[in-house]
Amino acid sequence: MRTCSQLAYLVKERSEVSVRPSKTMSFSPTPVGPPGSRGVQEQREKWERKRTRTVRALVQTEQKYCKQLQLVNTYFVEILKAKGTLRQDIRESIFSSIPSVYSVNQTLLVRLENGDLGRGFDDFCPHLHHYVTYVDNIQNANKVLALQVKKNKAFRRFKKLQESRPEFLNCKLEDLLPLPIQRIQQYKHFLRDLSENTSPDYPEFQPLSRSVKLISEVSQRIQDNARSHDNHLQLRRVQRLLKGRKTRVVAPGRWYLREGWLRTVPPKGAEVKPKMFFLFSDVLLQAKPCHPLHPTNGDKFAGQRVYPLKDCTVDKVFGHTQSQGGLLSLTFPKAKLLLMSSDQEDINDWYYSLSSAVGQLKSRNTVVHQRDDLVRRPLRCFVEDQKNQTTPSTPPTTPGRKRVAPPPPQTPSRPTAPAEAEGSASKRMKLTGGPAESESARSSCVIL
Repeated sequence: MRTCSQLAYLVKERSEVSVRPSKTMSFSPTPVGPPGSRGVQEQREKWERKRTRTVRALVQTEQKYCKQLQLVNTYFVEILKAKGTLRQDIRESIFSSIPSVYSVNQTLLVRLENGDLGRGFDDFCPHLHHYVTYVDNIQNANKVLALQVKKNKAFRRFKKLQESRPEFLNCKLEDLLPLPIQRIQQYKHFLRDLSENTSPDYPEFQPLSRSVKLISEVSQRIQDNARSHDNHLQLRRVQRLLKGRKTRVVAPGRWYLREGWLRTVPPKGAEVKPKMFFLFSDVLLQAKPCHPLHPTNGDKFAGQRVYPLKDCTVDKVFGHTQSQGGLLSLTFPKAKLLLMSSDQEDINDWYYSLSSAVGQLKSRNTVVHQRDDLVRRPLRCFVEDQKNQTTPSTPPTTPGRKRVAPPPPQTPSRPTAPAEAEGSASKRMKLTGGPAESESARSSCVIL
């Protein structure tokens, strides 16, 4: 039995324990920020780390790039100019604007090393025309360089001697010439990363954004030139596949799209025979293989017919479902063509390629005609008003100019030999883009 004094002590102790603050409870006046402030700060720190890495990579690659430009400018351009090994026109055809590019990038490197990125690229972008000149000349430079290496013994010996220097690190001149083009692509990616990881409040944000736009335009020009060059190589390859010179493939404004074997269905129920078809942006060329035992043309084709795509209509006769192959119907103003394939995927690809080429030709003509009407009407009214004041006559026509907008080329496919060769002779049409071409085969449009 507990005494009254003991009970009173226990009640007092329990009351003190009940009012004692918990260890997890804190009454310290620590500041508490708004919700999400810590996440915003972490994101800013992450952006700053990315920006620092990008700046470091940009400066390091710029230093290496300037050293490589210095090798070309010092050991080739300046020494060749002093020795006179190459004529001035040949030297400029090979190296183009390399001295100017090197001078501009030396200034840019100093600014980048000092951390002045915005002002550095602001001063660099007005000199991008040196890069544009170099980009437009690079294909010709490679051609002239290869010709000089082949025919100019003195230059060949000089080139080999310079490339053997330890500074070149076993690099060839052919490896150094594309460097300015590659550097433009690198600038585009570096500047995009910098602008994305730079706060709009920073003074460097606006200069970097302007530089991204200007350098992206030069980058797009590089891609367009590369596409045009690849398309030219494809046209020349197809031209070499055709025997003789009656069928001309290389023409201004013409783009190679695809090629492949298809079977033509004759109108009178004759034998279905495989033919090689070459699809371009404005025409479809049908060819047959030459005899395999021919001494010089065994691996070539003979052009048979050329179908202009300007007024063509493409339809699927069958092959809409997952069947074995399909049949396409091509309707031209003066002919009709039935093409068949046992490959379902192949016939679908041909249908989409043909429909796209025809659609682009028609849409281009429609847009040009609408613009032509808008431009001609006020001019004609003005001329009629002037003529009505003197002697009534028909208004004069305004000379126009041709403009061709090429569609994007598709990935080429290599032809495979058919199961049987076609040996019958047939009429051939001339495939050309010059004035002698028929009106139905032209794809150019006249604009005021």
